[in-house]
Amino acid sequence: MTGLFDGVFDHGPVAGLTDGTAWLQALLDVEAALARALADTGSLSAERAESIAAACAADLYDPTDLGRAAAGGGNPVIPLVGELTARVRETDPDAARHVHRGATSQDVMDTGAMLLAQRAGGALRSDLRVLADHLRDLAGTHRTTPMPGRTLLQQALPTTFGAVAAGWANGLSEAADQLDHVLSRHLAVQLGGAVGTLASLGQDGPAVTAALAARLRLAEPVLPWHTERGRIAELAAALGRICGAVGTAAQDIVLLAQTEVGELAEEGGPGVGGSSTMPHKRNPVAAVSALACARQAPGLVANLFAAQIQEHQRAAGSWHAEWLPLTDLLRRTGAAVAWLRTSAARLHVDTERMRANLDATGGLALSERVTTDLAPELGRMDAHRLVTDACREAVGSGRNLVEVLAERLDGVRTRERIRDLLDPAGYLGSAPAFTDRVTGAKTGRTGRAEHTDSEEGVRTPDER
Repeated sequence: MTGLFDGVFDHGPVAGLTDGTAWLQALLDVEAALARALADTGSLSAERAESIAAACAADLYDPTDLGRAAAGGGNPVIPLVGELTARVRETDPDAARHVHRGATSQDVMDTGAMLLAQRAGGALRSDLRVLADHLRDLAGTHRTTPMPGRTLLQQALPTTFGAVAAGWANGLSEAADQLDHVLSRHLAVQLGGAVGTLASLGQDGPAVTAALAARLRLAEPVLPWHTERGRIAELAAALGRICGAVGTAAQDIVLLAQTEVGELAEEGGPGVGGSSTMPHKRNPVAAVSALACARQAPGLVANLFAAQIQEHQRAAGSWHAEWLPLTDLLRRTGAAVAWLRTSAARLHVDTERMRANLDATGGLALSERVTTDLAPELGRMDAHRLVTDACREAVGSGRNLVEVLAERLDGVRTRERIRDLLDPAGYLGSAPAFTDRVTGAKTGRTGRAEHTDSEEGVRTPDER
């Protein structure tokens, strides 16, 4: 069923950076970089290295054929190396003897996965930043727009839509920071040979690893990590966190766009958000799609975490089990972010409906403020009891809370004072100030520590 669901689940730029051709090119880039690293360390002539690199173009090979051939050895690198060697032999027989020299299949698969994550992660990071900036702008525009705050899906105290959008933006920015950290510090080359000793390269092994890392602009690990899969787990966690932030915002949009709420709507134009049976429907389809993508992340993250437990020097099946979940997690995360960008661009904020929903409770949502105002005179418990009884009477009689309290507090508070106390716009707390913290950080990272120190166990490209 390849292609049937692509419009929903492969939305955005990441899908094209993680398909079969992208994987194939990443594997070939590793082989080309390995040949050049051998040349950099004097183990191979530059001419021979370039003969190998010239054959490392994905359009010279068929990913589908390689996939079928992978069944014979358990991974696609084995048939790929066979075809690559044969192609190099046609033009430079001596260079063909050095294809894949020193490496094992897992070295190429793991390093290829790091390259794939680096490329897809860069596009994802760019999309995240644009999305967060858009939401910050939205938050600034609605800095003091009152709306119902909701807890346990029920109206609670007022908040502002600015604070809500700022919360979305901040969650996405924090998730983007974590992704930045993983991409810049924890994507490392893999080169260990058969059992992690690089014995076939003699004393040149560490130097070739360093040269390979420099060629690919990946980190150089302290030692091969064939069965230590913390890097994959950290990448999975970062992607899972992004999906959590996207899903939270998307679910809020879906709930606020319900007919009975109507505070938000997606305006996608004709033919967008419709139903196959109901002509009147205008579904928030972009937010729904973002949510559908984000909800797949926990299972994929769990699969990658489970695959961390691996035996001896090279695992039987566990590292193989990572390939599809990692690819799918990158794709679903990319699609979730892209769909939320689309939703945010289409978003219509109905400020009048927000106010009408606040007024729908007849002042009940602001009862806490009346209690607080009365507490210095009546005492906290007596004030709470009086206001609770008034709320119960207002609900039971269908009367406005202002009227009920005006009767009960005759001589204590004027009707005007009570009306002011029950005005949502006057009880927004620090929501505008909290919003300013996020909108003011649009071009910086205020409040968040920068990661500039070297991590134990890895050397970054800039440190070599």
